[in-house]
Amino acid sequence: MPEDGVEEEGAAEKAAAEAGLAVEPEYDPAAPAPLNVPRTPTGDAEVDARLERLGDADHLATDGHIEVYEDVHRGLRDALTALDARPGPPAPSPSYDQRAPSPSYGTRS
Repeated sequence: MPEDGVEEEGAAEKAAAEAGLAVEPEYDPAAPAPLNVPRTPTGDAEVDARLERLGDADHLATDGHIEVYEDVHRGLRDALTALDARPGPPAPSPSYDQRAPSPSYGTRS
């Protein structure tokens, strides 16, 4: 036998539905809810794709967000690591000859 409070709540919802009144669904804090956080493009296709992946969390219950966040974090970390692995521009050549000082350097007259 159901508890009195639960039975009364169900009867109230049924009566409201029969009367044509809208019944609000129960609030579920773990249900998917879009966060609508704006994602500004960075200009780097790989990074932008990772940031767009964050939108996948909008369609998941909160317990599914961690997988998306970890995937995005891993991808962004890999993109930064790849920047360190790329060779940089060549070092500038010295503007003076470093082989030996000129003969007049260091002599006093």
